[in-house]
Amino acid sequence: MSVVSRSSRRAVLTGLAGTVAGCAATPPVPLAAGFAPRRIAPILMEPERIIRITVCTRPFRPAGPRLDVETVGESKVVHNYGHGGSGWSLSWGSSAIAARKAMALTGVAGGPPVVAVIGSGALGLTSALQLQRMGARVTIYARERAAFTRSMRATGSWTPDSRIADADRVSAEFPALWEQMARETYATHQTYLGTEGDPVVFSDRYILSGAADLPRTAEPPPIRTAPGVKPITFAEYRLDGLAPRSFPLPVSASPFPVRETRMVSAMQFNVAELAHRLETEFLSQGGRIETRTFNAPADLTTLPEKIVINCTGYGAKALFEDKDLIPVRGQIAWLAPQPEANYGLHFRGVTVLSRPDGIVVQATRNDMNGVGVDDETPDRAEANATIGLVAPLFPSIRRLSSG
Repeated sequence: MSVVSRSSRRAVLTGLAGTVAGCAATPPVPLAAGFAPRRIAPILMEPERIIRITVCTRPFRPAGPRLDVETVGESKVVHNYGHGGSGWSLSWGSSAIAARKAMALTGVAGGPPVVAVIGSGALGLTSALQLQRMGARVTIYARERAAFTRSMRATGSWTPDSRIADADRVSAEFPALWEQMARETYATHQTYLGTEGDPVVFSDRYILSGAADLPRTAEPPPIRTAPGVKPITFAEYRLDGLAPRSFPLPVSASPFPVRETRMVSAMQFNVAELAHRLETEFLSQGGRIETRTFNAPADLTTLPEKIVINCTGYGAKALFEDKDLIPVRGQIAWLAPQPEANYGLHFRGVTVLSRPDGIVVQATRNDMNGVGVDDETPDRAEANATIGLVAPLFPSIRRLSSG
């Protein structure tokens, strides 16, 4: 595992952290003789095709995710939150750590341990499943079901170091812990490849630059940062020998009217299907989900279970008065789905990703954008401007045959 400098990382790709990290520091992969990209369909990049605008408050902690154990009355609470923009990408590995800590606390002699999980997002579902796989009986208590959590507003890319920690605030042990979480999560997600509904797939991504001759139909939306927020050096890491590396395409082989194109195959999540699959798997193994709202840590002591894993994400800021938790606002404009356009791209600081539930269009050009902002009100002007930045790619797109 290596640390990647911010300057070299930005030159490769901003917004798809972890997918092609470190490409600038490694030799390019040579193209096979006669290689040509598969035929791709143009994305209908028009504001009139917006079907919804979602805003997610990412739970960023400068020291990294919280995974310690806290005593609340007679209950033991194992925390599992604060993953920034890497919730889905670190879910299985982080939840395995939390589940092992919870199981070590049960001290049950005879019969399966009984554990509660608070929250039904990415971390809540995977924590509950990890506990079940370790032999526990589990109940999830949550204000809302998975389909309505912040986890459902995620971009859907495997981005294990997206706003995961402040490089100046992490402990010396954190990089190794991060690698453990990332590798276990990456491997577990791959067990869902090729299964019904395609909850996890690999798709082609194009990283585009050098397009000064293309017109701009919009100016970049303004950077949003809360007053008084200090600059953060977001930690960035590379997993050596794990994810596929990107490679450059010659201009003649690029389907886009730009001077520089890199291509990579990257893991992505059909978040709606993945969450449904995990919830169904949990319930089929005897798990229970109960609607419950918690307003203070003492409320947890009313549960019959005395071992609890707290997976409340940004909600932990209020519930546990976590003053270290910093909101990071992120907005996605969703265009109507285009099953034929099954690829993603990054251009002019905008990430575009085709999913079965819509085309993701998200401004990711500035790391400090949204830091300290907890306003989840959709901004239509921001959505229109973001779409306008990438729209010039498509009127002149060249469709290439695969042969």
